[in-house]
Amino acid sequence: MLKSFLLKGEHVPTISVYINMLRNGMFPDNYTLPYVLKACANLKSDFLGKALHGQCLKLGFVTDVYVGNTLIWMYALFGNMEVARDMFDESPSKSSVLWTVMISGYAKIGDVDNARLFFDDAPVKDIEVWGSMISAYVQNNCFKEGLHMFRLLQSTELELDEAIFVSALCACANLGALDIGVWIHRYIEHGHLSMSMRLGTALIDMYAKCGNLGVAKALFGKILQKDVVCWNVMISGLAMNGDGVGTLQLFSEMEKTGIVPDDITFVGIFAACSYSGMANEGLEMLDKMCSKYLIEPKREHYSCIIDILGRAGLLEKAMEIIQRLPNSRSPSSEAIAWRALMSACCDHGEAKLAEAAAERLFELERHSGAYVLLSNLYSAAGKYDDARRIRRVMRNREVDKTPGCSSIEINGSVHEFVAGEQTHPNMDKVHSILKQMTRNLDFSGRETDPV
Repeated sequence: MLKSFLLKGEHVPTISVYINMLRNGMFPDNYTLPYVLKACANLKSDFLGKALHGQCLKLGFVTDVYVGNTLIWMYALFGNMEVARDMFDESPSKSSVLWTVMISGYAKIGDVDNARLFFDDAPVKDIEVWGSMISAYVQNNCFKEGLHMFRLLQSTELELDEAIFVSALCACANLGALDIGVWIHRYIEHGHLSMSMRLGTALIDMYAKCGNLGVAKALFGKILQKDVVCWNVMISGLAMNGDGVGTLQLFSEMEKTGIVPDDITFVGIFAACSYSGMANEGLEMLDKMCSKYLIEPKREHYSCIIDILGRAGLLEKAMEIIQRLPNSRSPSSEAIAWRALMSACCDHGEAKLAEAAAERLFELERHSGAYVLLSNLYSAAGKYDDARRIRRVMRNREVDKTPGCSSIEINGSVHEFVAGEQTHPNMDKVHSILKQMTRNLDFSGRETDPV
């Protein structure tokens, strides 16, 4: 009965049955306890999990491989890697599944360094261990490292699975590594793997983010049973490529199919309206989101709406919306909204509103963006004394400017460049080519930005 409830996702009844067992004088065994532990983990109930751990200790089941492994998995799911690590070290049998659990657990809390240490120490690196490490990098935005691991995996004799390809495609999408993404697509098409909705969605995302919207649309059309994630990816793809009308048309089709949009759907819609200058449509969609679908706006939505109004030059309206934001918002949420307004003010040369936004941003965060934007606005307006004053304020407040970073894929390898970097092995050649390009632009009569 415990197993039946657990498999159906009914975690509270699973625990209720277990409690009734105890009340009726029935003692659990090493077969019963893992089901209840999994129910506690899926409920994200740290309290119940620890209580059950105590029972496992009293009954002497902690040393049982099945119970012990489930406890480690539970604590890793909770993000309590200190306890998970202690139990892992004491475990008499460390299967590859357990190594995978530890790698995934460290990835969950953003500790990719410890995740990599566990990967390197794993005595047997099967496809699950490889997959957990690649996923660890990708879910923590270490896309270059994740793609590097994928290339290393290709040199082994292991058979690649769907989860590996989904992680690799995510890395390709965020790095713009189209060639590797196309290779994965061809690998799937040649019958090495069946095209599932999950894989199809990952391919659509990759092609859209790499700018190949035609292939993304074709793939989307071939997927017969689409879930909300698939629709969201296509909506976001159209949005990021500036097709506002197409985005709204696709959303209308989504509504007709009966798929209920979620908060992520509307982030894509608002982004499309922003890029396409569709202020009225954006406000209409905001009203639909709140009144029809009863979705409470989040910081991402407010940021997009403010950006929409800002691009349309409706800066006072944007200011009104920011000032009406819920009081429960976090400082970071408010900062995102003010930053969007300030960026719009700079685009329209509205120094007065920009200064007001900047002052609020200075109170909320030490991020350098507001200082740089305001300094650039003053420079563009010819107010060089004010621009220098802002730079001095940055230095006095010890605000560091995060260096810009870009990447490019050439012949299957991803090259990364950071502003001010001098460690790249071909940096002299890069500077030489850049100077030549600048000279060519000068000869053509085009203005070059000294930055």
